[in-house]
Amino acid sequence: MAIENVQQLLTEQLGKNRCDVISTVAMTGKDYYAVFFPVESVVASIVASNVQTGTGSAIANLHTTFAAGTTLFLSVSAITLTSGVAICYYDQVI
Repeated sequence: MAIENVQQLLTEQLGKNRCDVISTVAMTGKDYYAVFFPVESVVASIVASNVQTGTGSAIANLHTTFAAGTTLFLSVSAITLTSGVAICYYDQVI
């Protein structure tokens, strides 16, 4: 089957690899490439190796409330929620 468009590719990617469904338990030592929030969620801490730091850019800016339906595409190795739910997709294939 050929990939028809970017949306189809994204759907294939998010549905094919394994994932963790998390709440308020700290997740560390992970290899996530996407984090989806199906309900409003509050991020207490997050570690993402591809976030640049400098004037105007800091990982601490992601310590905030995310609306239901938000997806972060980042190389996340650790995340902790204060409330809500996140579906965290692993980078590696099953």
